[in-house]
Parts: sequence; structure tokens; C-alpha cells
Amino acid sequence: MSNYSTTIETAELGENGLSKKAGWITVYHVNQDTGEYQSASMEYLMFGVGLPAYSYPDEPELPAAGQALRRAANGKSWEFVPDHRGQMVYSIETREPSLITTIGELMEGFTLLEPATEFDGWNGKRWVTDAKAQQAAELQAAQQAAQQALTSRLTVANARIQTLSDAVDLDMATDEEKAALTKWKTYRVILNRIDVSATPDIDWPKAPE
Repeated sequence: MSNYSTTIETAELGENGLSKKAGWITVYHVNQDTGEYQSASMEYLMFGVGLPAYSYPDEPELPAAGQALRRAANGKSWEFVPDHRGQMVYSIETREPSLITTIGELMEGFTLLEPATEFDGWNGKRWVTDAKAQQAAELQAAQQAAQQALTSRLTVANARIQTLSDAVDLDMATDEEKAALTKWKTYRVILNRIDVSATPDIDWPKAPE
């Protein structure tokens, strides 16, 4: 009988999870918080010793792309779950985006579908744009822009009229300045009659030279 052996002794686990035969065994480790599979290693178990914490002896099948591998909650089997990490998810209530950093099903109230506009609402299956709200917002924005444009033009006109009026009041105005004052006042009257709600069909008058 030889004094040597090249055989690697393999550990055997009893029903209680403890080694009933000392030896080496391949174990599969998971994350203690999520149960996600992490790695495999060879461990030597002495007689009566159990596996390291968060480790299991049964070899898992590898998941397909887009899935993650984790230990089932009961600890008795492996399971595949969706893996959306790195993708953006959107709240169906607020449309706010957030980055997915964990494995598993999407949380209730979120979708991977991106809303097209700030006027989109969730109909239970997809985003639907509220066309009336969008048009109303666009009209309001256009009217605000028109009001800003009107205010800017009036500011220029008022400043020019003030300067020319000073020259007239002091009897220092030339004929050209008197004519210019009339033109600027006429321009200001026309500006004040503009209805900004008529946007985008506003016919802006040309400022005097």
C-alpha cells in the first residue's frame, strides 16, 4: 500500500449543514444584504464544521443578459431577477428621473419609459401628452416674451422722448429734434395700443431712426 496519494479529499455535508467528512468543497458566496451572487471559492472543512456565512454548496446557473443572480429569500435555491442597474427610471407621479442602483423588480410607481414632455401623464401603460396644457403653456410663454419685448421698446422710447422733450422745453430743440419728438411719441402711442395676447400675430411698429 502506497504511503502517498494524489487524490483531493472532498468534503461531504450532512443534513444539518455540517461536514460529516473533512475535505475540500466549492462554495458560492452572496452579498449579505442583497443576496446577489458574488464569487466562488474552494474551502477546506474540518469534520463537524459548516460553510462560511452567506455561502452555499449548490452551483448556480448563470443568468442571461439583463438579469441578476441571487439567493432566494428562503436560502434554499438560486433565482434570477431583473437587473436594471445603470438605467434611468421615472416616477409616474412626478416624471422625476432617478438612477437604478439595485437589482430586482422596479418599485411600484416607477417606469423605464421616459416621458417626452413636461406635460405627459401616465395612463397606466404609457405616457400621454396633455396637448391642451402644452398649448396653453406655450401661449403663456409667448405672451410673456411679447410683454418683455414691449417693455423693452417702451423703455427705449421713453428715454428718447424724455431727452427730446427736455430740448423742446428749454427752447433748445432743432427742427430735426422737434420732428423726431413727434415721431417717438407717435411710436409710443402705437406701442401702448399693442395687445400682447395677440401673439404670435403682433405687428411691431418700426422705431424712428
